[in-house]
Amino acid sequence: MQSLLNHPSLIDCRRLFLRDYEVWINIGVHDFEKRGEQRVLINVDLYVPLAVSTPKADKLAEVLDYDFIRRTIMERVGRGHIHLQETLADDVLALMLAHPQVRAARVSTAKPDVYPDCDAVGVEVFRVKEQTP
Repeated sequence: MQSLLNHPSLIDCRRLFLRDYEVWINIGVHDFEKRGEQRVLINVDLYVPLAVSTPKADKLAEVLDYDFIRRTIMERVGRGHIHLQETLADDVLALMLAHPQVRAARVSTAKPDVYPDCDAVGVEVFRVKEQTP
């Protein structure tokens, strides 16, 4: 699988990112997981063309606002119980790609408190939007 950083359609993009965004959500398939919230760390990379994200007047309206990433994640996790991290990652990815300025995105989720003998368990997904000629 090719890394997004090397994908030819992203050569004219800048990468925006959100690192280790900590949310407490009701996630999991086991009964004990359904009784309370768990800590999940979410990471997002968005690839946005320079043509639509290079400020000329140093104004927020000229770029994709980081608040979009955080707000969109919180809206998704606020919808209720999620069984799988894969579902959460796929949903967040789709929401990120729905933004008209985003050409590609990478989303990872990690549950850091599952096993005492490792840092975290998680999943990562990424996709490049189909481009029309």
